[in-house]
Amino acid sequence: MGEEKPSLKEVQNSCGPKMTLWWFYLLAACVKVLVFPSYRSTDFEVHRNWLALTHSLPLSQWYFDETSPWTLDYPPFFAYFERFLSIFAHLVDPKIVHLQEGLNYSSNTVIYFQRATVILSDLCLLFGVYRMTKNLDSRRQKLIWSLVIWSPMLFIVDHMHFQYNGFLIGILLISLSYLEEGRDVLGGLVFAVLLCFKHLFAVAAPVYFIYLLKHYCWGGMLKGFSRLLIMGAVVTAVFAAAFGPFIYLGQIDQIARRMFPFGRGLCHAYWAPNFWVFYIIFDKGLAFMLRKLGFRIPTPKASFTAGLVGNSSPFSVLPQVTPSVTFTLVLLALSPCLIKAWKRPQQQMITRWIAYAYTCGFLFGWHVHEKASLHFVIPLAFVAGKTMDDAKHYFLLSIVSCFSLFPLLFESQEYPIKVTLLLLYSILMWSGFSSQFYDDAEASRAPAVQAKKRVGLRRVFSIGWVEKCYLIGLVVVEIWGQFLHPLILGDKLPFLPLMLISVYCALGIMYSWIWQLKSIVKAP
Repeated sequence: MGEEKPSLKEVQNSCGPKMTLWWFYLLAACVKVLVFPSYRSTDFEVHRNWLALTHSLPLSQWYFDETSPWTLDYPPFFAYFERFLSIFAHLVDPKIVHLQEGLNYSSNTVIYFQRATVILSDLCLLFGVYRMTKNLDSRRQKLIWSLVIWSPMLFIVDHMHFQYNGFLIGILLISLSYLEEGRDVLGGLVFAVLLCFKHLFAVAAPVYFIYLLKHYCWGGMLKGFSRLLIMGAVVTAVFAAAFGPFIYLGQIDQIARRMFPFGRGLCHAYWAPNFWVFYIIFDKGLAFMLRKLGFRIPTPKASFTAGLVGNSSPFSVLPQVTPSVTFTLVLLALSPCLIKAWKRPQQQMITRWIAYAYTCGFLFGWHVHEKASLHFVIPLAFVAGKTMDDAKHYFLLSIVSCFSLFPLLFESQEYPIKVTLLLLYSILMWSGFSSQFYDDAEASRAPAVQAKKRVGLRRVFSIGWVEKCYLIGLVVVEIWGQFLHPLILGDKLPFLPLMLISVYCALGIMYSWIWQLKSIVKAP
């Protein structure tokens, strides 16, 4: 007799979640299409130029070309990705990939093409989300899907400002999903692939190294050594595939200079809300007081408030900060996590550890962009549904991080969009967490309540008064910067609204870092 075919109900049960996930993606895609004509940053022209140079030039000239100021500074896999997209760009409109004539090209064809590539590349994010949630119950699945796929941060950064973060974070999630399943070799392989797409994800490399060394390689001399060789061979093969052609051409030094331009300075033009904001403010405050007391304090050549950060010494009183200092601070901040990963490498903790690593890199790293907060906010969405404390933390962190991105969309016509996105997401989170923890609490007390109507029954999700006051402060900062500052001060102190956003949001990110650190240290 032949094998018994699965019943219709079994097929529906297996396909149902996948179809629902597709609906989440398609609904988000429809909204993203509506904002095709909206504001786009210089990153749009950056990626268009990368399409052009990878299509028009031989591989040997990719990392040397200076036709545009926006030179190629991502690792080779991303260059190969742009080369792949350029094949279709040439079919849509040959001018898109013309190195000279295409400079600052802004016809509808290039706008629609590039915007569409970001939406399509989000399929990688979709797959990562699916793999991370496929073993969860339906209610928790849908909560996480809504938190990630409908993230206003991804919407603002990728689909308006313009980048491919969803695609790259999708690769990260795929790697994490393999690690959570205990498939360490595949997890390490995919992470190596991610590093060859964007090297800034390397902040989590120490956690990966310690975790895989102890969880996969450790355990007997022969077995451990053989596994170490296997992991090393896999990672080496990935990097060889990415960098091999350029090693053959003798261009590794040139690629390194492009990928690590330390001359850009400690801070980005718009200060990311991290630890260095407080360092800068403290330096300026000390300089101001010492000048008032009669001390001769030199004025630094590089101006943080004007966004002009270079190789000169930007601090007046405090010690200068070098890349090595930031590297050391990141490692020190990571050390409790690394110790935990070594002592007890737990699969269920790896996502939390990786999110913490990216938080450390964001807070203490060199020349951090505000958009890098996506690297830890998105992974923490998968942690948010586990406990009430995790949900409260994510609720506050996601709001603060999204608000810190508001200056990216500075034109008036986009203002209602970003405010509406954040408000709707806040309501979505509150509703989702309320349902999640209401159901958990009621199920533990009386399972029969599940079948009854819940009208009038108490919701259990809430945040403390400190968090509420902090969130109200965000509203005050926004009202000042958007309405009161122009009315009261006019053109005076134009940097002040941005500075207030950076400083105030930095408080929230520091709170998140401390909260994550405590949760990692207290974990068994």
